Amino acid sequence: MIRYTVKLTKSEVEELHSIINKGSHTSQTFRMAYILLNCDEGKYSEKVTNEQISKVLKVGMRTIDRVKKKFIEEGFEGVLERRPSTRIYESKVDGDIEAKLVTLCCSEPPKGFAKWSLRLLADKMVELKYVESISHVTVRKGFKKNELKPWKLKGWVIPPHCNSEFVASMENVLDVYKRPYDADYPVVCMDESPKQLVDELRKSVAMKPGQERRVDYEFVRHGMVNIFMANEPLKGRRFVEVTAFKARKDWAMFIKEIADKKYPRAKKITLVMDNFKTHTGAAFYETFEPKEAKRLCDRFEFIYTPKHGSWLNMAEIELHVLNGQCLNRHISTMEKVKEEVTEWQIHRNNKNSQINWQFTNKEARVKLKRLYPSINN
Repeated sequence: MIRYTVKLTKSEVEELHSIINKGSHTSQTFRMAYILLNCDEGKYSEKVTNEQISKVLKVGMRTIDRVKKKFIEEGFEGVLERRPSTRIYESKVDGDIEAKLVTLCCSEPPKGFAKWSLRLLADKMVELKYVESISHVTVRKGFKKNELKPWKLKGWVIPPHCNSEFVASMENVLDVYKRPYDADYPVVCMDESPKQLVDELRKSVAMKPGQERRVDYEFVRHGMVNIFMANEPLKGRRFVEVTAFKARKDWAMFIKEIADKKYPRAKKITLVMDNFKTHTGAAFYETFEPKEAKRLCDRFEFIYTPKHGSWLNMAEIELHVLNGQCLNRHISTMEKVKEEVTEWQIHRNNKNSQINWQFTNKEARVKLKRLYPSINN
């Protein structure tokens, strides 16, 4: 058996150390560098036996011998650089087969299945005699090339085509968002969201190095609370209130607080919100005396987002941030929710976090052209 001897120069040893200590390299390159350094019998390294290398690096003896052989026959660069394979594979999927795969993926799955899987598509391609045989790996490559994700489902409320009511409300909201900042006439967005009160039956295990935080799957539900969110996009301010219910009176009390405590000097407050049955001036008359109800009605200009168009409400963005940064965990009491939400509100207001809204009527008339009625018909 031929025994190969590796003797590295000073520059080669330094380059191997630089690969190990810094830089971005493949795992194959790191492995080769470690093996070469340990196999070196030159004057710049200490000799280590193959058995020791195998034990420390968790590689086989034959792998070490192959690296030595490659170093002797191909040189230093030949060991570290991974040459591309010269083997030519015959592709089973041409343009016609790929088109059939895309069409099949976009169709309804067979009865008994909620969605297409890689293996299910591969079996169906053979069943329909599109190909004699095909593996699920080949199908996955077609997905990657055509950016298909049949396993992914995105929830979306789709408004009907040619909806004049939708586009009228949408363009009204987008016009409001174009207004410059005016302290006398602030634009405020308002929305609401429920939060479940959940208590853990067993104490969770804290995270530690090498182990994620562990939470038991059993829990106790203690009802729900409602979270009112109001934010002024151009000012970078938001106000959050946690209530036990979200009835008309709760909404009316929250809006009164906006008018009297948050904007007491404003002449008129433009309030953008979803078109819920509780979000009306009638709620003021059910909660306050007629004189007070009329005063509050006069303080506000109500702007409603269209049905199926709640994404136009910037307060929904703030609620999404609140849920992701603060409420995405088990909280058992309403008092704890209030405490956590208040701290989040102070932190975000101190950062002056603003929403960079870019969607305009000009873009809407292009991207949502299908929603606009045709006046030629």
